[in-house]
Amino acid sequence: MTELICIGCPRGCHLKVDEENGYQVTGNNCPIGAEYGKNELTNPTRVLTTTVRISGGIHNCLPVRSSGPIKKALLMEAVRALKDVEVASPVKKGDVIVHNIVGSGQDMLASRDM
Repeated sequence: MTELICIGCPRGCHLKVDEENGYQVTGNNCPIGAEYGKNELTNPTRVLTTTVRISGGIHNCLPVRSSGPIKKALLMEAVRALKDVEVASPVKKGDVIVHNIVGSGQDMLASRDM
């Protein structure tokens, strides 16, 4: 039995996930909690937020985020892939900075204009 706190909505339900019983979830107040509990143990994902270098901007770094969740096992590989990325200003919020980062199916997007 694994205990988690759901991050699917603001309630923050205290979940219990029974791995030996088909990942049955208890403690959730909505269906989001049941889905979150099962996914967190079988296929955890996260939205990646970080920065890349930018030349000609008002700052040295441009904040970027993934367009959707990336498998947790790929996060460090994605960060390493972004280490040497440098873009040139101007950049608009939502511009694709890296397409299909580390084969995850997600793009890295600019989080602000610069």
